[in-house]
Amino acid sequence: MAITLKQINKLAVPAIIAGVSEPLLSLTDAAVVGNVDLNATESLAAVGIVSTFLSMLIWILGQTRSAISSLLSQALGANKLDQLKDLPAQAIFIITSLSVLIIAVSYPLTTQIFQLYNAENIILDYSIDYYKIRVFGFPFTLFVIAVFGIFRGLQNTYYPMLIAILGAGLNIVLDLVLVNGITDVIPVMHIKGAAYASVISQLVMALTSAYLLLTKTDISLKVRFPFNPKIKDFTIMILNLFVRTLALNAALYFATRFATSYGKNYIAAYTIAINLWFLGAFLIDGYSSAGNILSGKLFGQNNYKDLMLLSKKLIKYGIVFGLCIAVAGFVSYNYIGLIFTKEPEVLETFKAVFWMVLAMQPIAAVAFIFDGIFKGLGKMKYLRNVLLLSTVLVFLPTLFIFDYFNFRLHAIFIAFTLWMIARGLPLIIKFRLDFKPLTKK
Repeated sequence: MAITLKQINKLAVPAIIAGVSEPLLSLTDAAVVGNVDLNATESLAAVGIVSTFLSMLIWILGQTRSAISSLLSQALGANKLDQLKDLPAQAIFIITSLSVLIIAVSYPLTTQIFQLYNAENIILDYSIDYYKIRVFGFPFTLFVIAVFGIFRGLQNTYYPMLIAILGAGLNIVLDLVLVNGITDVIPVMHIKGAAYASVISQLVMALTSAYLLLTKTDISLKVRFPFNPKIKDFTIMILNLFVRTLALNAALYFATRFATSYGKNYIAAYTIAINLWFLGAFLIDGYSSAGNILSGKLFGQNNYKDLMLLSKKLIKYGIVFGLCIAVAGFVSYNYIGLIFTKEPEVLETFKAVFWMVLAMQPIAAVAFIFDGIFKGLGKMKYLRNVLLLSTVLVFLPTLFIFDYFNFRLHAIFIAFTLWMIARGLPLIIKFRLDFKPLTKK
């Protein structure tokens, strides 16, 4: 039976809401600290720099979600789910152990890390203050992401949505309270308050995730040895996605480094623009998640005809959704920046490039959707190669060329746009070459 729009939306809509939880933490922090009375522009810049670095770490190790989801959805389609019930706990154990190691290594090197992003003076000081608190939420975030992967593999995006709503709502309340303080009750903490708000929210999300997983599924969090035979496939997927994410974050690193070098107004404007782009990406990720979940199940069933139909439907829905995001952005073009800052120079710089962020939304939608489909199929090696080549051959040369001609933030977002085209087009071609012939058998 062909996958219907209702089935896709049943997975995609909750996944959209769940997917925005992580960027909303950074967006909320940026919005609140960007409106404080003391050094607002510097605080906003620091949140942007640290959020970029943390996003790099989360995307590198957070690929657990895609690997777990792929393996579980394929096993579900092949009716072999019982063979993988001990795998999720083992995967979570591995990934959270790595997160603790990263904290131990990065914490004493915080100053050196953010100097690599061209942060200096008060921006560097704020970046250090923010990171040294917020990094302790890192293991909780990875745990939540892995649990989301388990639920997705089981074709369930409803519980991740509930967890995300709880975390995002709590973070907003805590940001307002801890950043600005409450007279005679809670002191004003400024950027440190935003960091504490994020960590507390991430902890609550992790506890809620564990509770729902243990009470609503048959999956255990007890780590058992020896490792499941599928741990080898899981590890290979993670390694391929690890290399892929390094390439992705190389693009983000150079973009942030260049933006910081242009001055505090530019990095502040870039912080707003890139976090809004992240938000759009995570919104579109709902349909990418539906592609991940459903393609894995159909692939496990060897149902290639419906797999091909699914890809066509998702392209249409993704483009329409991307256009809706773009239209909403253009309608509110003159007001969005005011949520984050009242500084005229920052707002002017932001408005000069925000149209590019909006224009690339339909292009990004297609690329993200096929990312999800290929992850569901377990074809991580091809995803790795495409992103490596698009970063080295498209993003970096474009950035350096347009920077040479002094395009500044325009150079960054021209590079991002061409990068998304280079990421998406090869995936569409590869998918059709591999699976269209199989539909005729």
